[in-house]
Amino acid sequence: MKEILNDLDRWRAAGRRVVVARVVDIEGSGPRLPGASMAVSEDGEVAGSVSGGCVEGAVVAEALDLLASGERRLVTFGYSDDDAFAVGLTCGGTVHLFLEPLSQPDDEPGTALFDQWRSAVLDQRPVAIATVITSVVDGPAVGAKVLVGEGFEPIGSLGTADLDRVVIRDTIGELAGGRTGVRHYGSHGEAREETVSVFVESFAPPPNMLIFGAVDFTGALVRVAKVLGYRVTVCDAREVFATHRRFPLADEIEVDWPHRLLERIGDRLGQRDAICVLTHDHKFDIPAIIAALATDVGYLGAMGSRRTNAERLLRLAEAGADMDAVASRLHAPIGLDLGGRTPEETAISICAEIIAARTGRPAASLSGTDGPIH
Repeated sequence: MKEILNDLDRWRAAGRRVVVARVVDIEGSGPRLPGASMAVSEDGEVAGSVSGGCVEGAVVAEALDLLASGERRLVTFGYSDDDAFAVGLTCGGTVHLFLEPLSQPDDEPGTALFDQWRSAVLDQRPVAIATVITSVVDGPAVGAKVLVGEGFEPIGSLGTADLDRVVIRDTIGELAGGRTGVRHYGSHGEAREETVSVFVESFAPPPNMLIFGAVDFTGALVRVAKVLGYRVTVCDAREVFATHRRFPLADEIEVDWPHRLLERIGDRLGQRDAICVLTHDHKFDIPAIIAALATDVGYLGAMGSRRTNAERLLRLAEAGADMDAVASRLHAPIGLDLGGRTPEETAISICAEIIAARTGRPAASLSGTDGPIH
């Protein structure tokens, strides 16, 4: 959608009717991931792509038919080897597309939703759209939407307060992880039901995790962080340890002192991002933590025993760190007390603490608490 925004603006300004087709799901191999979009104007002009050319012609025909009927629809294209001229994906997969008309400038509340989405995208603020793509009879209307993002209250409704509450909660979670995909619910948001399908499309760069120290625990933390949707950077001044061969899943390897990396990129970090200091070596830790405190990063943790951490706090004070900020922002020793010992268990405890810090929920067992679990 971001790629075709200029064309959407031009067509809407000219009062031309437009259909937007979005990839909502793929099965097997597919040329474009969920979220890939293509727009078709009423006179057949096309912007964007949903398959790299395999099914675009058929999508144009579906879009023009939709403009005549006004009926939003979910369409599927798969591979066919029976007919060389059949519409389908040559890669052998199946792609599911949702087609709907784009709201026009005088169409409320669609205009408010589109304008808020557009503003957030242009400002590079995280925002997500939840759209009903299938629904049972008497269920939420297909095409109903809710928009969530930073700096504004949710806009729109899927039809019922219960469904809105659950979908808004889940959409916020998907946005935090930078994920796009289909989720299923009952008519009132019930779990483990599939009467309503909602496509959640996140418009946000993945959150960053900076891991300082190319140590034994780093590889496990990289793996768990990638599952949670982080873009992971491993930074260590020791060239022999900081290598892509040791950490193949890391998005970036920086051979440098951690505080110098933060001097370069610290102003880009925000509340969705995390810094994990795993070096437990004071000559690396102290300048790295002081530099991290000068950023807006949402989570800052440092590994080490309680004795190591006590000494670290003394050294931070001696180095002139803001100890009130240290007390309120530094998670050390890092991670929740899960009783884990292996690098993988430690990585899970670290990521669990990051989630708890982001959501503001106390790190307690659900079996020992009451009330809502979300």
